[in-house]
Amino acid sequence: MNEARIAVVTGANRGIGSAIARELARTGMRVACIALHLDLAQEFAAELDGGSVGFECDVSDPAAVKECYAAVVESMGVPLVLVNNAGVTRDGLLIRMSDEDWEAVLNVNLKGAFHWCRACASGMMKARYGRIVNIGSVVGLSGSAGQANYAASKAGLIGMSKAIAKELGGRGVTCNVVAPGFIETLMTQELPEQARAAALAQTPLGRFGSPEDVAATVGFLVGEASGYVTGQVVAVDGGMAL
Repeated sequence: MNEARIAVVTGANRGIGSAIARELARTGMRVACIALHLDLAQEFAAELDGGSVGFECDVSDPAAVKECYAAVVESMGVPLVLVNNAGVTRDGLLIRMSDEDWEAVLNVNLKGAFHWCRACASGMMKARYGRIVNIGSVVGLSGSAGQANYAASKAGLIGMSKAIAKELGGRGVTCNVVAPGFIETLMTQELPEQARAAALAQTPLGRFGSPEDVAATVGFLVGEASGYVTGQVVAVDGGMAL
């Protein structure tokens, strides 16, 4: 399906998002690379093959998402693949967590995904085809001390995705969640060695994952082979959540 060759990936310029964008571009998709800063989005999109384009968007701002979606449609066409990857952390113990830190994480991680799902839904429903993948976390399945806001945002993604799967399934649109475990990125590399050792001890496969591990799973879920898979949570975590 030609329209399915256009994919939106939020938080596309680094870490897991960049691996996802590269994987989708490798399979022939034109990727709308969404980042908070236009120069970063455009610089990264230029590295991809197949006419990918960079766009600036604050996913927590519904007006900005609406405007960005319109720009994607105008310059590339209707995207029928959406990967909500943009996310932030503001870790802290519950009794010390500020309202600002709570809201910042929910606004980006959960509301941002909602804004993009809502923006893309009409085009997908009209085409009677769509693939939505929301990037969650094993923290949304099992919780994590000091991450009440992050865990809530990722658990919320799961509930939202299941509702979307039921709501849009009749129009040929699937919606799934990929829940990474401990993935080697710049952010996780900066963690104290004690925290890294503790995470490794909880991982039955005995190693940390790579962004490419996550990207490969996303690639399956946005492809034709996954057409009968929807409303599911796929943990890419080396068994951490068992």
